[in-house]
Amino acid sequence: MRRIGGALPQPFAVVGETGGAQVLVSLNAEAETAGLRRGQPLRDATAMCSGLLTRPADPVSEALFLTALRRWAGKFSPWVAEEPPDALVVDLTGCAHLFGGEAALLAEAEADCARLGLTLCGGLADTRGAAWALARFAGQSGQPLRSGDDIAQEARATRSHAARRRGWERGGALPSAASATEPQGLIAPPGQTESVLAPLPIAALGLPPERTEGFTRLGLRTVGEVLALPRAGLARRFGADTVARIDRALGLAPEPISPAAPPLRFATRMQFPEPIGTAADIAAGIDRLLDPLCARLREKGRGARRVRLQALHPDGTSQWVEVGLAQAADQPDRIRTLLAMKIETIDPGFGIDCLRIEAIQTEPVHPVQHRGHFEATADAMTRQGGTPRLGDLIERLSTRLGSESVTRAHPADSHIPEKGSIILSAAWSEPWAEPWPAANPPRPLVMMRPEPVQAPEDPTPPARFRWRGRNHETRTALGPERLAPEWWLDDPAWRSGVRDYWRIETATGERLWLFFAHGGALSGGWFAHGIFG
Repeated sequence: MRRIGGALPQPFAVVGETGGAQVLVSLNAEAETAGLRRGQPLRDATAMCSGLLTRPADPVSEALFLTALRRWAGKFSPWVAEEPPDALVVDLTGCAHLFGGEAALLAEAEADCARLGLTLCGGLADTRGAAWALARFAGQSGQPLRSGDDIAQEARATRSHAARRRGWERGGALPSAASATEPQGLIAPPGQTESVLAPLPIAALGLPPERTEGFTRLGLRTVGEVLALPRAGLARRFGADTVARIDRALGLAPEPISPAAPPLRFATRMQFPEPIGTAADIAAGIDRLLDPLCARLREKGRGARRVRLQALHPDGTSQWVEVGLAQAADQPDRIRTLLAMKIETIDPGFGIDCLRIEAIQTEPVHPVQHRGHFEATADAMTRQGGTPRLGDLIERLSTRLGSESVTRAHPADSHIPEKGSIILSAAWSEPWAEPWPAANPPRPLVMMRPEPVQAPEDPTPPARFRWRGRNHETRTALGPERLAPEWWLDDPAWRSGVRDYWRIETATGERLWLFFAHGGALSGGWFAHGIFG
């Protein structure tokens, strides 16, 4: 709405998908004034309001924005948690007096949200459950409306007609939008949680929809009516979790707030009195920075997987390079070697004022059990002899070529020839520890996408055929081996149906892997799928 602010005010809504249908998931005050509501199908909304402006929902961006709001709410209390998709919960114990009281604090929060273009519905109470209920259901009555337009009170056969009998469609006034723009905060007096919750609808207890519907079928409309029921019968009929939820809302059971922990950051920086400009100076700066960085990693039990070196110039610009490690490391020597390979890509220009090294991706590093003298001596001799490890080779190749260019294969559990192995990133996977499973019958050394072979459309191996512009004569043929497609997948390469594979040796000594496709969604015939070594 801020990006398209010039086109507002006008009805605006965010559209999401629910059960395969497009519905309104959020709307502004103008859209509510036009009679639209959350959960309404988009086609009904556009029929009611032709000038409705819509944008698709973006759950990922909304989650990031909610995280940004959580950081903003840290001004009121250090105990802030997220309640996706659109709420925050704050423990204000001992903090409200810093803002002049609870009312002043809530007014400041509403003012901040108004400047951001957000509508705030806030609730303050002694318990988390009561605050949740006030923020969402304050001012709503649990008593049913006997208006004749409530389709819940109509017979099933007449609900489609009752849904169209709205007041503004019969010439009445449109619904008021004051509730969307006026302050929505409600504060429950201390010690009066039960009396505040009593007139609210049963949905204010935060129970699953089927539980709320069960209370409604019994004729119960408000929270107060539920609280008046005997606890033993309530637990037998609706489960112990329902009673536990009521206890949490009333403060009889604890419901603590778990604030989001601040992200772990591992970075060190060095400011120079005079700009540096040589590779030797940069290498010396890296040596000075890696020791404290790795010390902090070891202190937290973490190891770096990706490290970024940033060089800041006097003119305000900066350059940065990244290196990846095959295994999480907290030793300076392993990181220093990889960063040294990237120094030549940094252009000092008019000098470098500051160097900064950050471990942008880390993993837990588990302690290694101490081994005997024989194994320790062997490791020391290996290091002194300069024998490279596979991990060191992968790290160096990944630094030069990119981590996506260094891969390894693992066997896969599939009868489809081309799916007999999977390709994994070498930096993010371990070598296959067991022997590679032997193929029975054997598979060709070289496999390609099936290539058409000119031969008679007969399942019997052809005596002569043409492939890749050459004529071939069959000397021997071993087979067939029948393979069927994966029926639970629609693989375009297998739409030609069941295949009969043959190992063909030609008169010139070539050993090919041919198959005859019996036809399916596509026509069949002979194809070449591999070449034996």
